[in-house]
Amino acid sequence: MRAKIHPKWYPQARVICACGNTWTVGATVPEIHTDVCSQCHPFFTGEQRIVDTAGQVERFMRRLEARDSRIAAERAQAQAQAAAAEAERKARRRGESPDRAAAIARQALDSARPKAE
Repeated sequence: MRAKIHPKWYPQARVICACGNTWTVGATVPEIHTDVCSQCHPFFTGEQRIVDTAGQVERFMRRLEARDSRIAAERAQAQAQAAAAEAERKARRRGESPDRAAAIARQALDSARPKAE
C-alpha cells in the first residue's frame, strides 16, 4: 500500500447545524457546518415550511404571479371579443348595416376591455 495518500482522519469531528444542534462524527475535516439536520428538517419535524436557497422561492412566486396576470388578461380579452361578437350578431339581427354592426362591435370591444393602470 502506498504511504501518505489518505487524508487525515478526525474521529471526533464536530457537525454544527444552523439551528444550533451539534454532534460528533468521524470525518476527514475537523468541523462541518450544515444548513439543516434531523432536528430542524421539515421531513423529520413534521412542520410545513419552505427552505429557501438563494431566493428560489421568491423567483418562483414572481413567475407564478406573472403567469396568473397573463392568464387573467387573456381571459379578459376573450370575454371582450365574445361580447363584441355578440353585439355584432344582435346588431345584424336588428337589421343594422354591416358597417354599423362592425362599429357597434368595436364599441363593445373597447368598453369590455380592462382599463390599463
